[in-house]
Formats: sequence, structure tokens, C-alpha cells
Amino acid sequence: MTVRVGIIGASGFTGAELLRLLAVHPDLELVVATGESQAGTVVADLYPSLAAAYPDLVFAPLTNDLADAHELDLVFCALPHGTSQGIVPGLLDGQRTVVDLAADFRLKDASLYPTWYGAKHAVPELLPEAVYGLPELFRNELVGARLIATPGCYVTTATLALAPLLAAGLVEPTGIVVDAASGVSGAGRPPKPTSAFCTVDEDFTAYGVLDHRHTPEIEQNLTHVAGAVAQVLFTPHLAPMNRGILATCYARPTRSVTTESLRVTLRDAYAAEPFVMVRDTPPSTKATLGSQQVHVTAYADERTGWVVAIAALDNLTKGASGGAIQAANVALGLDETAGLPLVGLYP
Repeated sequence: MTVRVGIIGASGFTGAELLRLLAVHPDLELVVATGESQAGTVVADLYPSLAAAYPDLVFAPLTNDLADAHELDLVFCALPHGTSQGIVPGLLDGQRTVVDLAADFRLKDASLYPTWYGAKHAVPELLPEAVYGLPELFRNELVGARLIATPGCYVTTATLALAPLLAAGLVEPTGIVVDAASGVSGAGRPPKPTSAFCTVDEDFTAYGVLDHRHTPEIEQNLTHVAGAVAQVLFTPHLAPMNRGILATCYARPTRSVTTESLRVTLRDAYAAEPFVMVRDTPPSTKATLGSQQVHVTAYADERTGWVVAIAALDNLTKGASGGAIQAANVALGLDETAGLPLVGLYP
């Protein structure tokens, strides 16, 4: 089975990661890649790391008939938030699968968008149809999905750390604290004062304090697994590294638990998951670099009465582009692991 694929917004970091992963996918054939700010640029000139796979590929301009003209079966939208709301409805006119990597279709409650994203949703009627692209929670719903909303990178990390513990009723759904740090690539390719080398080098800083946009998305996922309204205090940090996310999550237990009982719950929940590894040592971002793997663990602290759940992943792979491909694989009935690296890079 060969699936004809297009990427809209391929010149950013998530687009480049999609290109890297698609180059070795046995079933997905890249046909066209757009990049509005880079239209006409040879992909290998912007990303020399992709030269061997795409020596002649040129970033194309986005046209209204792009998907139909290239007979695309699958489209990845790797655009800034708010942009794909105007594009996706037209893409859905054909018999194809659309995977959005922005936040445009992640939240089920349209009323949350003005508060957290500063504008009303342009096509709220599509939100019920969009399937949340986290197979570990929504695998059955993804089968045959027409519109997929790829999770946020912080959200994937925190959700996979906490979901089994909430589903088992071991921790309270309210009063959860998520303290997480991300590499600079999470800020995107366009240069910004806050992500310049001289700003981030030798620095570690919190941002989006009390109002980061991933907060309602984390709460939406945890509410889903807990069966009760979840409340999260989320604080992200920018770390002086290129890639990776580490989330340290704190929750109050509902009953007597031990470190081992928490890890048994995690192991049972993820025993059949190809990309989640439960560890007895603290996860590290370096261990997941360039891979689709998520490393998780948990601790019970008898002294303070807190449960600590920790997860690490690569924000561009499992946290974005790899997660998008994994969800697309499930939707199209392909091998879920196809094209996705199990092993990370080290050192």
C-alpha cells in the first residue's frame, strides 16, 4: 500500500522532522512539501541533513488545489496555530486523511479558544469530528479517522506520565502540579529574542507561568482518563538544549501506595505499547533523542505524601512529527510502528 503524502508548512522544525521520518517510511510516499517563507528554496539548502533523501525537492507554494492536483491521500499540516483552521475544511472535501500538528483542533470545547488562544475558533463544527492523535489513549477512535489533532508536546509527556495512575484511581485528579522543561526547538525555526543562542545558552527560565496554552489540553486528557474533572497547575521551562522534554508531575494519592505499586500500574498499562518504556531510574531527555520512545517512571514519597510521576521524550519526534505519523499509521490501518525509530541517539 502506497499512500501519497503532502506536508503543508514543511520548512519549520516539525516539517523537517516529518521529512526525516517519511524518508524511511515503507508506505508513505512524499509527493509535495510547501513552505510559504521558503517557497522556491531547495530543501537540502535549508536542511543539509535531508540532502541524501531529498536532493532535488523544492519547497512549493501553497495553492488552493494542492491536495487535489497532487492526488494526496494524506496531508500533514505543520503550521502556526490558527492557520490551519482556514485550510483544513477544504482539504477534507476530498477522500483523504488530514493530520494537524497545531492546536487548532485539539480542544473539544470551542469556548476555551478565546481564553487560551486569543480568538474564537473559525470552524467549531469540526471539533467534534477531530480525533485526538494520542494512540495510547485513543487508538480505537483513530481507526479510519478523517481529521486528527496531534497533541501538544508538553501534553503528551505529562499525559503519559499521569494517565495510568489516574485511570486506576491511585491519585487525585485535582491539585496536580506539572513542572516541565523543553528544548529550544519547541519555539520553532523563526528566530526570536527569547530563543537566540546568547539568550538561552547557560540559562534556564520559566515562561507561560499560570497561563500556558497547553494547560487546558492537559486537563482535557486527564479528565478523560480519570472520569472526573482534572485540575492542573502547569509551569513550563526553557532549557539550553536543542530537543527534548522532561515533565515532573506531582499528585496526591487516594490511598496507600508504594513506588513499586505505582510502577506496576505503569507497566500493566503500557505492556503492549511499542513506544512507552517504564523505567526504574529517572528518565532523561538524552535517552529519547531522535526516537519515538517515551520513558516514564513514578515514585511514592512517604515523608511528604506526594506521588511523583516523571516522563521524558523528544519534543519533535514523539512530541510532534513522530506522534503525527504514529496516529496516521493507526488511522490508515498501517503498522503503527512503521517509519518510527525505536532507538535514540547517544551521546
